[in-house]
Amino acid sequence: MSSSSANAAKSPALTRLDGSPVRVLVVDDEVNLTELLSMALRYEGWDVRSAGTGSGAVRTAKEFKPDAVVLDMMLPDFDGLEVLRRMREADPNIPVLFLTAKDAVEDRVAGLTAGGDDYVTKPFSLEEIVARVRALMRRTVIAAVDADHVLVVGDLTLDEDSHEVVRGGDAISLTATEFELLRYLMRNPKRVLSKAQILDRVWNYDFGGQANVVELYISYLRKKIDAGREPMIHTMRGAGYVLKPAT
Repeated sequence: MSSSSANAAKSPALTRLDGSPVRVLVVDDEVNLTELLSMALRYEGWDVRSAGTGSGAVRTAKEFKPDAVVLDMMLPDFDGLEVLRRMREADPNIPVLFLTAKDAVEDRVAGLTAGGDDYVTKPFSLEEIVARVRALMRRTVIAAVDADHVLVVGDLTLDEDSHEVVRGGDAISLTATEFELLRYLMRNPKRVLSKAQILDRVWNYDFGGQANVVELYISYLRKKIDAGREPMIHTMRGAGYVLKPAT
């Protein structure tokens, strides 16, 4: 692991809406790794707690109420997917970055399919973890600070301040990543957006060519936005995706 982030120029600090430091929970049973990660995240000015077991992670999350979680997939008592499930019972929208030693595509996608927002495989650099956690929190912690209006496309509305999404009078609950994806689509109505453009805007980094994550999250959105209604999200084969008012 690289620790050169401690010598690099710091990025502008992120804060909660009340001005207090953002909170990050680090969950890994490797003590040395947990300490390194915590050090790098604290250098960003963030409030960091850690846990070495799944049960400890769930307990700490309830008390600490983190804005993001760095979560190892393999823990001594139960795995990261179960930790995610239990944490999401208390906070359905908490952003989670999975750490995994597995590099098979199906293993990576498993965490995203279960509701994780991102993943990174070991070994990784501390700078990469900080960048990805920062990207996750931009979707939740400071989104309401940066936006001040409501997006409307047809009968679909998205409030960038309150993160409320409504279609045809029905409220729709979205995860942080789903919200950011929908916001990007709604800011570009009737415009075809390629998978590469979506990866760059929504995930804020090169996803190593794993464009299937875009397909995965488009399918999540369709189930919530288009289910039982005239479709608004369309696939343009070989080109990308477009959001248009229902006819």
